[in-house]
Amino acid sequence: MDRDAQLLEAWRGGDQQAGRQLFERYFRPLNRFFRSKVGDDAQDLVQKTFLACVEGVDGYRSEGSFRSWLFAVAYKQLCKYYRERSNHNAHFDIANVTAHDFDSTPSRVLARRHEEQLLVEALRKIPVDLQVAVELRYWQQMSEAEIAATLAIPVGTLKSWFRRARRLLAEQLEAEPSAATGDELGSLEDWAAQLRAKGSRGD
Repeated sequence: MDRDAQLLEAWRGGDQQAGRQLFERYFRPLNRFFRSKVGDDAQDLVQKTFLACVEGVDGYRSEGSFRSWLFAVAYKQLCKYYRERSNHNAHFDIANVTAHDFDSTPSRVLARRHEEQLLVEALRKIPVDLQVAVELRYWQQMSEAEIAATLAIPVGTLKSWFRRARRLLAEQLEAEPSAATGDELGSLEDWAAQLRAKGSRGD
C-alpha cells in the first residue's frame, strides 16, 4: 500500500492528523495547478478543493489513486470557478474557454528561461481541458489511465486531446517571433522535471 493510501485509510478511520498530512503533501501541486489558470485566486480554490475532499471522503471508493481523485475534485472546482465568471453561464463549455480568456495578464508561474515563460503563456491560450490534461501529464507525471479517470473521459479521447494540444501549442509558439522551434511538449517535460527537482518551486 502506497503512502497516500495509508494516510487515506487512517483519515477515513478518524485520524485527522493523517488527513492533514495528505493535504500538506498536495498543497504545492494543487497551488501550481490553479496558479497557472486563476492567478491570485489559486489558494482559495486549493482550500475549496480540500474542503470538498473532506466532505466527500466517505464516498471515495478507492477505485483509482487518491491523486487522481483529488485532481478530479480540483478540476470540478476550476470548472465551477470559470462557470461562475462566464458571461454565458447557461451555455458554458470548458472545451471552448481558455485561462487567457478570463485573465490576460501574464502568469506568475515561475519560469527560469524566456522559452519556458512563452510555453506557460501558450498553455494558457489553449482550451482549459487540454491545458489541464497536458499539465497533469508533464507536471504531475500522471499515467494516461489516471488522467482519463481524473477528467472522466476514455483513454482514446485523451490521446486525441494530446495530439490536438501539441498542434495548438505549436501554433501558439510559432506566432511568437522569439520562441524557439522544436518539440514543445519535450521542452515542457524538461521544465517540469526541473521544477520537481527543485522541490516544486514553481508554485
